Amino acid sequence: MNDRTVLISGAGIAGPALAFWLRRYGFHPTVVERASGPRSGGQAVDVRGTAREVVDRMGLTARIRAECVAERGMAYVDARGEVTCRMPVHAFAGEGIVADIEIERGDLARLLYSETRDEVEYLFDDSIESLTETGDGVRVTFERSAPRTVDLVVGADGVHSRTRALAFGPESAYVRPLGAYLAYFGTPYPNADGWFLMHNAPGGRVVGTRPTRHGRTSALFSFVSPPLELDRRDVAAQQRLLAERFADVGWRTRELLAVMADAPDFYFDLYGQVRTDRWSRGRVALLGDAAWCPSPLTGQGTSLSLVGAYVLAGELAAADGDHTVAYGRYEETLRSHVARGQELPGGGISGFLPASRAAIRLRDASMRAMTSRPLRRLTTRLFFSQADGLALPEYAVTR
Repeated sequence: MNDRTVLISGAGIAGPALAFWLRRYGFHPTVVERASGPRSGGQAVDVRGTAREVVDRMGLTARIRAECVAERGMAYVDARGEVTCRMPVHAFAGEGIVADIEIERGDLARLLYSETRDEVEYLFDDSIESLTETGDGVRVTFERSAPRTVDLVVGADGVHSRTRALAFGPESAYVRPLGAYLAYFGTPYPNADGWFLMHNAPGGRVVGTRPTRHGRTSALFSFVSPPLELDRRDVAAQQRLLAERFADVGWRTRELLAVMADAPDFYFDLYGQVRTDRWSRGRVALLGDAAWCPSPLTGQGTSLSLVGAYVLAGELAAADGDHTVAYGRYEETLRSHVARGQELPGGGISGFLPASRAAIRLRDASMRAMTSRPLRRLTTRLFFSQADGLALPEYAVTR
């Protein structure tokens, strides 16, 4: 076999990163993306552990650091805005709750797109309609573009992956809700101090503010809830729900909600993990959140996507495009690494969203103890993901 044409669904982080490496190995990738262009905005995402070596090999470390968010650490505040505990970035050598390489998701997506757009075909404002595997390829139909046959298809299209649904089955078989929802959006408010601030309220609710690279404030809302019957595309309904759930919460909640309707980057979704028995079926493979979303609680989603893209492309190159060999090696190399990345921090959702005032006070006291020098090593082992020990394979670049 010599499978060289690869259709990638999703132009977030995993898709363009895979396209970057495939072009290095002489493949011909095409990226299809539902949005009209690279998505802007989004929360700051981490580049951690093994992913730092990947971006080094891509030659992008300096550019990523140049666009980093200057975030000093995380702190909890009470309803009056008084700090109850702090976790500075330096306390955990840049690998704690807040990493020392934090870049807005939209900035990283734009950077990866700019690195690939001259050599990779992008089909924006489009998506896959059907996949039909034949003896020598996959026949693909699209919402807008003309049908085509490609050698391989990779779904890098997130938790709610259309590719996974078409090739593997319904979302309900793979997405495991963790019992909470989150929303975030940009605001016009300035942010001068560089701290990621969070205020917990009884009932399993939290409001947060984070600095952006341009000195503005990004808002975060999370709340405990069983699965909701809510259309993912109905932004107005999602915003009404947030306004109702947080109507009695203090601190800056009211002023943040007041600008929510005007935010062009409003995002709302469940906290969930994706669990799949295998990451490929025939000529179709899954990558990133579509295959193994660890949930935002872990801070590992972006890093696992970057590492996964490097390994998948490298194994396809090492197998000379023979997907039957490459897909197996891809999974064998990454399974245990991904499993470590999916481990939730201590307490899981209840640790992040304590239900009562007493639980909030206990959490604050625990955080203060965790940042003390004698307990930092134990804290790192118990509460932060350990998905940083993968020995990256070396693959021969063909061009």
